[in-house]
Amino acid sequence: MTRKELVEQIFAKKSFLCVGLDTDLNKIPDFLLEDPEPVVTFNKKIIDATAPYCVAYKPNLAFYESMGVKGIAAFESTVEYLKEYYPHHFIIADAKRGDIGNTSAMYARTFFDEYNVDALTVAPYMGQDSVTPFLTYEGKWVILLALTSNAGSMDFQMMKNEEGTRLFERVLAKGLDWGTTEMFVVGATRGSLIGDVRRVAPNSFLLVPGVGAQGGSLQEVCKYGMIKDCGLLVNSSRGIIYASKGDDFAEASAAKAKALQEQMAEELAKL
Repeated sequence: MTRKELVEQIFAKKSFLCVGLDTDLNKIPDFLLEDPEPVVTFNKKIIDATAPYCVAYKPNLAFYESMGVKGIAAFESTVEYLKEYYPHHFIIADAKRGDIGNTSAMYARTFFDEYNVDALTVAPYMGQDSVTPFLTYEGKWVILLALTSNAGSMDFQMMKNEEGTRLFERVLAKGLDWGTTEMFVVGATRGSLIGDVRRVAPNSFLLVPGVGAQGGSLQEVCKYGMIKDCGLLVNSSRGIIYASKGDDFAEASAAKAKALQEQMAEELAKL
């Protein structure tokens, strides 16, 4: 999916919502555990319910890999379902890969050739040669981790060098130099720091987790991060997919997604 196509979807649906498919067998409705493919069934129901209100889905690979072969099969089935029934939705594999060059090349082949997702989250902290293999795939998006929403991000990402440049700012600048201009991960709980991100990367898309269960403010994200073509994908995972553990879990997830979409429509109307 090109940037133009993604932006068109955002303004057509008046939404920049990304639904995170962090599917955990311990959290899905108990009655689904009797299903031969509980994760796939749960994901399909969530996707069908939320698709009108979002433009992207983000399966988190850790939740699938934790279940071994069955989990990987569930991830593959989820991606195939999205491609068949919702081909205009942007698919992000949240795998946070990044290693020495030949290993990164294999990761890139896995997600861009084998699974054929639109985008992959990549950890940049081993440097340019760990990121470059992902950049060789035309039309695919490399989403670099820059400023994350977890408390431990303060351990390294805010460190300053002799010139006073913080590490996350250097990551952004280097990412732009390498050609990863399309998207960076920036946590919603970082608030006004998103404005600092925009000073370094004024035109890049930002994938923003942390709205919802983690307490990030959508309005604050938009205040500091929105640009003329939106430039944002705001992710919500637990706050949407685990809205209910009852028979109405899909309807409850739809209601949560719709509420966020309506707020997003208000923010887009300000442009």
